[in-house]
Amino acid sequence: MKKRVSTIAAALLLTLSCGAGAAELPDWLTGEWTQENGDRWSEEVWTLPRGGTMIGVGRTGRGESLRSWEVMRIVRAADGSLTYHGAPEGGPATIFPAVEQGVRDVTFANPDHDYPQRIRYWREGRLLMAETSKMDGSSAQNWTYAPAGK
Repeated sequence: MKKRVSTIAAALLLTLSCGAGAAELPDWLTGEWTQENGDRWSEEVWTLPRGGTMIGVGRTGRGESLRSWEVMRIVRAADGSLTYHGAPEGGPATIFPAVEQGVRDVTFANPDHDYPQRIRYWREGRLLMAETSKMDGSSAQNWTYAPAGK
């Protein structure tokens, strides 16, 4: 019952924040993004929206060593809602329904997942910002990505 209530609450929040129509895929996420801090690095690449789907890949590392990687999708369902599917290191995907969306920001949440429970992307000028956290905002991890090669 808890999972059903959480899913219903997430759908209601998305309806309230996005209006009654179909949610737009976040095309402002498209591109190659990188963050470097000393010898630590993190990268994400997102495709253009096509066929109701955006596909992303991400990886982090230190120096020449790969630390982690993930395959991601943002999908628009038949009912117009958006979901984020994250599959770290080839494992099964965890689904996070969109709970809030603006012109250049989107938040996905799954309170039944251990961590992260909330995934947020937004743009600040030419930068792509990302944050993962628990539902209450605790245990936040943040990334500031610049366009790759620029």
